[in-house]
Amino acid sequence: MLSSLELDNFTAFPQARLDFASGLNVIVGDNGTGKTHLLKAAYSVLAVLREGATPAPGKAAEPTKTQLQPHLASKFVGVFRPDHLGRLATRRQGRSRSQVYARFENSDLDCGFSFATQSRSEVSLEQTPRRWLEQPPVYLPTRELLTIYPGFVPIYESHYLEFEETWRDTCLLLGAPTLRGKREHTVKTLLDPLEQIMGGAIRLDHNGRFYLQQPGQGKLEMGLVAEGWRKIAMLAHLIGNGALLGQGYLFWDEPEANLNPRLIRQVARTIMATAQQGVQIFIATHSLFLLRELELLAANPAYHDVPQRYFALAAGEDAVAVRAGDAAEDVDPLVLLDEELAQSNRYMALD
Repeated sequence: MLSSLELDNFTAFPQARLDFASGLNVIVGDNGTGKTHLLKAAYSVLAVLREGATPAPGKAAEPTKTQLQPHLASKFVGVFRPDHLGRLATRRQGRSRSQVYARFENSDLDCGFSFATQSRSEVSLEQTPRRWLEQPPVYLPTRELLTIYPGFVPIYESHYLEFEETWRDTCLLLGAPTLRGKREHTVKTLLDPLEQIMGGAIRLDHNGRFYLQQPGQGKLEMGLVAEGWRKIAMLAHLIGNGALLGQGYLFWDEPEANLNPRLIRQVARTIMATAQQGVQIFIATHSLFLLRELELLAANPAYHDVPQRYFALAAGEDAVAVRAGDAAEDVDPLVLLDEELAQSNRYMALD
């Protein structure tokens, strides 16, 4: 479990510390407050700690500075896509250093590094982890990836493309085969509601393309499926192949994007159920509807065993302030979503 993320002089955060729950973590805030930056920073560290592991993580050699320093620099550049690494430093006059620390429930995984504002592609490791991460993190961007999956990874790895490296990482996970064995029952429990919404199951064909397999209707090309369903399908396939089971990690940027309220409600239920299976979840949103759905589910006794943490970001004159609490009302996120509330007030005034 990722326990905390500490940032100094990193993008919009001159100084910030986020202490996470082992279950669901929700980051809310207006556009430009750094929600996605927090997801990407945490994801990038975890991805590097996983990439060095062998198929038998317990037998992998211990991480070293020589291994990690170039990989961390490369990952942050690949995920954030700045002109050079130093561009991720907080904008201020003069030279300074940015620091990123990720701390875990198992302190053997703790990792910290820094880089200078003038750094091109070098970091200095301040704390070296003593082991590799056993479970890969999953990053779901705002865009679905099933339609670009065919051939994307080979092209990405052989050409200079201006796509975030999270797309490549997620496509690699999408290519894994469907899970079989003892965990099939858990998979089915999570998948059934999603497949009912889509009217079928997701299949990766031998030609490298994804299809929606509908009973009695054959298979439907993914490009012909509604985009909201394609986001659901991407989540469903990652559950089906085991990427989102066990002690895993899910980072999801704006789950509500391109979904209608009915689908958002089902996504909220799936998020809670997935956290209940041991996956640590981090989502960034500015949707009041999704936030309220998660609050309603949190009040359901069926999900009382899911630890939760909420973070509200507010832009100030020189920095973004982070407020945190164990419930949405503890951080007063409504001040960050006032436009939705104002619209509701204008609508009610029509009467």
